[in-house]
Amino acid sequence: MQQAIGESELILTDRGTIYHLDLAPHQIADTIITVGDPDRVGQVSKYFDSVEHKAQHREFVTHTGRIGSKRISVVGTGIGPDNIDIVLNELDALVNIDFSTRTPFARPQSLNLIRMGTCGSLQADVPVDSLVVSTHGIGLDNLMHYYPIESTENEVDLLEKFVSHTGLKSSRIVPYVATGSQKLLAHFSDGYVSGITVTCPGFYGPQGRVLRGGVAFPQLIDQLSTFTDGTHRITNFEMETSAIYGLGSLLGHQCLSINTVVANRILKNFSKDGAKAVEGMIRKSLEIISGL
Repeated sequence: MQQAIGESELILTDRGTIYHLDLAPHQIADTIITVGDPDRVGQVSKYFDSVEHKAQHREFVTHTGRIGSKRISVVGTGIGPDNIDIVLNELDALVNIDFSTRTPFARPQSLNLIRMGTCGSLQADVPVDSLVVSTHGIGLDNLMHYYPIESTENEVDLLEKFVSHTGLKSSRIVPYVATGSQKLLAHFSDGYVSGITVTCPGFYGPQGRVLRGGVAFPQLIDQLSTFTDGTHRITNFEMETSAIYGLGSLLGHQCLSINTVVANRILKNFSKDGAKAVEGMIRKSLEIISGL
């Protein structure tokens, strides 16, 4: 018999909901859209035919409903790999741990986890308002170094080439790589650009933005934008994808990251109407997701 997970490790409320998300197992679907901005949850769920449950605790907002017969949840994660650590672990717990006994189920369930976010392009030919889907996530954050990840041969090869090209591996940064779901990626081709996404642990210095503080890696944009591995290249960077892909892979879920380009860091321009571009991403992607 499995030992029960302690109260300090799996934190449940007196209503039987998991702590940060404030959700019970029956309140989420097996297809889940994650968005960084909590306000974007309503932007997605307004396209649902019906909404059966809404929850909010801190920045974590969840709506669960249906488009036709397809049950979908959308969860606001907030920004950054640290929030992804909370959200993915708690979503996994909701479907793979028996809350009454505090023990994992014998047969784990796999979720479809699809991020809809915004990003900065690292290629001149991927303009603002483009839609990018991530084949891989390369993490410049440190989240997955706290987990026993096992990289595939292809991931090891890609990472070695990335480190050799960029020289970013140091006492300060130890990159990692995780692969998105090929099963989900196959549905998002027409109207989407595919490429490698780099995940940074911050918005300013970690993404090479110079305001007043200066940066330790002034050649970061050039190093990332010129990296190639066969047909693969780095198309964009943002702050969540590698964490989603890494944790998702570890826990056995199918993960895909979709992003609207709001800034092109090569051309140094910004979308004139990012809200409209994001709305287009939501409508186009929901049409596909509702048919999965």
